[in-house]
Amino acid sequence: MLTHPNIDPVALQIGPVSVHWYGLMYVAAFVSFLYLSKLRVRREPWLGWKDDEIDDLLFYGFIGVIVGGRLGEAFLYQLPHHLANPLDIFKIWQGGMSFHGGFLGVLLGMWLYARKTKRTFWQVTDFIAPQVPLGYAFGRFGNFINQELVGRPTDAPWGMVFPRVDSIARHPSQLYHALLDGVLLFLVLWFYCAAPRPIKRVSALFLIGYGLTRSFVEFFRTPDFSVQVAGLPITSGQLYSIPMILYGLFLWYSAGNNAAIAKTAK
Repeated sequence: MLTHPNIDPVALQIGPVSVHWYGLMYVAAFVSFLYLSKLRVRREPWLGWKDDEIDDLLFYGFIGVIVGGRLGEAFLYQLPHHLANPLDIFKIWQGGMSFHGGFLGVLLGMWLYARKTKRTFWQVTDFIAPQVPLGYAFGRFGNFINQELVGRPTDAPWGMVFPRVDSIARHPSQLYHALLDGVLLFLVLWFYCAAPRPIKRVSALFLIGYGLTRSFVEFFRTPDFSVQVAGLPITSGQLYSIPMILYGLFLWYSAGNNAAIAKTAK
């Protein structure tokens, strides 16, 4: 059995100003997105992207992640609490960001960006998809430091006690998320997109890959809530991931074997 190192959530305190590890993880996520996107501009010139476009793309994604993530957490997972404490929705440094809410926020941001740059929506999402999972992994490390979104009780030798939660050994499910939904999915997408692919295929692979890995980790994570579907317990994360998987499969097959790639229309 392991014990969480009980890291102070505050990384740096300067007078009344405190810098939280959770916030630093988001900074790392956006920096990694910026670096990887500019690397792909040079690696995949057939996509037609330019370095100076990435900064604007990051801005639209940043707004989508923050606004969508917080609203998703409030309405999908913590509605009673935020109805009673509406100002808490602005306390981002305390953690609590919904992936599915942030995902919808990013989709809206990318739709707006596509309209602005005269690209199609899928050209934009195919470009950003491989850079997203690694940033997501940083966010899960932030959850781990905050000792939130802990796993179910376990007697596995790597079970971990989270002192701020209780004295029970639990799955370190935040690290499972970071490795599977984050690093593993990043590697799959990164190598897949290294060659020209039909439009929608990269986006489809992201949806399928995230939906499957998230659904798998949910078996080890303490669910926010669960429902019965055909007599089987389905967690909230699985419930929200099922549409991603189904739509991803639809996109994959609708893309067909079209030789056209996600090249800019500019």
